[in-house]
Amino acid sequence: MTTMMRTKPSRAALALLLAGTISVILSVAAYAQAQPQEGTDARLRRIETELRAVQRRVFPDGAGKTFGPEIAGTGAVVSPTGTPATSAVTDLLTRMDAVETQLQRLTAQSEENQNRMGKLEARLTVIEPAVSAPVDLTTPAPVPADTMAPAKSTVAPAAAKPSAAPSPDRVAAVQAIARPASDDKGEDEYSYGYRLWEAKFFPEAQQQLQRYVTQYPKHARISYARNLLGRAYLDDNKPGTSAQYFVQNYLADKKGDRAADSLLYLGVSMTKLKETKRACAAFAEFKDTYPAEAAGRLKAQYDAARKAVTCN
Repeated sequence: MTTMMRTKPSRAALALLLAGTISVILSVAAYAQAQPQEGTDARLRRIETELRAVQRRVFPDGAGKTFGPEIAGTGAVVSPTGTPATSAVTDLLTRMDAVETQLQRLTAQSEENQNRMGKLEARLTVIEPAVSAPVDLTTPAPVPADTMAPAKSTVAPAAAKPSAAPSPDRVAAVQAIARPASDDKGEDEYSYGYRLWEAKFFPEAQQQLQRYVTQYPKHARISYARNLLGRAYLDDNKPGTSAQYFVQNYLADKKGDRAADSLLYLGVSMTKLKETKRACAAFAEFKDTYPAEAAGRLKAQYDAARKAVTCN
């Protein structure tokens, strides 16, 4: 009888167990009201765990050893508050719609860029055939006929020599053009060619500028000289040959000091050759590539050139 009474919990212990259980249940109920709704299985497992912790505190030796509580007083699980406005599937569909919309925008932008590149390539295709042969300004060669037909030589034309000996008066006039003399020989050669062109001695200017381009291909004035070489042929009424130099100067360095000028005067050369389509393509490329020049330094030349041709 004594042994049996020892194994049964006392009334005080039972009261303590009942009070602890009620306290846990009340605390759990209060916690459940303050926290978001959770799953039934998760709530049941949590309550059972808390009850086992209370039992171990009341009967520390009931299982033959002491157990520490499984629930800590701090470290409560933080759960997002509020009820989701939409389900997971709805959120997924919304995200998929957003991705599809963005993909459509990227596709449209890619097609627009391809269309724009196609137009630029078409313009360049129209402009490039303006030359009768590839231009190599480093190797002098005889000048081909001033036409748009393909030339037999694949090198740049050199300045044409007068068919007849110049008159003594012309020789004297050319000799009267002063040659610059400074520490920069390249600058002197270019400046002398410019002075000959300015004095309207076009064949002599062509020879001089060709000499400069051959001897000083890396000089600071190379873009100026190639463009002025084209101008010397254009002013000498040889638009086909001038077009070769204008195209070569533009394609060699589109950021060159006189690349914009060459593209503009390429259109002028095409106009003189009655190549309206190519002239309009050159003018359109000039306006798109060099808008600041078209509205500034070269505006007067551009406006005059556009009036000379009718573009669709």
